[in-house]
Amino acid sequence: MLSDVKILDLSTLLPGPYASMMLADLGAKVLRVESPTRIDLVREMTPKIGNSSVAHQYLNRSKKSIALDLKQPEAIEIIKALVKEYDIVLEQFRPGVMDRLGIGYEALKIINPQIIYCAITGYGQTGPYKDRAGHDLNYLAIAGISSYSKRKEQSPIPQGIQIADVAGGSLHGVIGILTALHHRQRTGEGQMIDISMTDCAFALNAMSGAGTLAGNDVPTSESQLLNGGTFYDYYQTSDDRYLSVGSLEPKFFSGLCQLLNLEHLLPLTSNTSAQQHIKNSFTHAFKQKTYVQWQAIFIKFDLCVEPVLNLKEASEHPQIVARELIVDVPHPQTGMQKQLGCPIKFSMYQTQYQQAGGEVGADGRQVLTQLGFSNSKIATFEKKGVVTL
Repeated sequence: MLSDVKILDLSTLLPGPYASMMLADLGAKVLRVESPTRIDLVREMTPKIGNSSVAHQYLNRSKKSIALDLKQPEAIEIIKALVKEYDIVLEQFRPGVMDRLGIGYEALKIINPQIIYCAITGYGQTGPYKDRAGHDLNYLAIAGISSYSKRKEQSPIPQGIQIADVAGGSLHGVIGILTALHHRQRTGEGQMIDISMTDCAFALNAMSGAGTLAGNDVPTSESQLLNGGTFYDYYQTSDDRYLSVGSLEPKFFSGLCQLLNLEHLLPLTSNTSAQQHIKNSFTHAFKQKTYVQWQAIFIKFDLCVEPVLNLKEASEHPQIVARELIVDVPHPQTGMQKQLGCPIKFSMYQTQYQQAGGEVGADGRQVLTQLGFSNSKIATFEKKGVVTL
């Protein structure tokens, strides 16, 4: 699908690498530029195979890798040589860092006027917070999401997934890149894309944002249809597992009440003041049986009630299996490694997983040779620490 697209990925941690992995899954040729000395938290996570974590090997799937010390002028010259052959540059430094290195957008577009340059940052290239440090938790807090994603009288909780990083930075980055590619195809023009993870997280306030801005209805914890303000919620079983209940539509609510012998609740479904009573009734009912017992019951009924699975259970769920979301990816040390598969399905394209990410800089010699550097020059680079092979 994107086999004619070449991406130079200078990003770190999660948002940029996840974005370039998605594009690699869609056929793009990705070269990951990593620091041989800078600590990368993802690379250091456990479990590990070899010198890098399985998370790092997942994010570097189907990519090549070169390890460059960008503080050295020779490394900058290598980047400039690469940019001549690439379509997209993806980076995740704070605003101004790439400019100070001499490889910001203005410098690179002189070398390659058609270059598409995507910068993913916490707060964007402008504004009073542009130079401020942050992480997913901070971006969700600034975006207003944390304030109403919690229980009453309790603190917000760290989410199990990185919402601002992935749904914000990664996915919006991919959308921006593909849009810019379409524009370039029509006009021949490259451009810069400014992705702020906070901007994107703020935009995820889809329904609540509309109510707040146009109706001055500011959401608080457990105050809305979908954040615990109604019976749409999680319920504990007798053995301390949980079920998710999303039976909002009348036919689902009616079927659930009949199944639980709670028909007296049927007239209360649209009564806002009765929601806590409904929740209390459901809470009591679900505690009468075990998780397995409820699973056996609800598998027979289409009522928007599903078990809360741990990640191992989710990976074995028949729907996940049927959708081929767990894939075997070639691994240089283990033969095969199970990874999360690409979730996008096409009628005309089958995702190809070339290999799990290897050691940092594993393809450096090949990349430099293809750029025309001699073996003696490459040896000099290695000796000076410009490149780690």
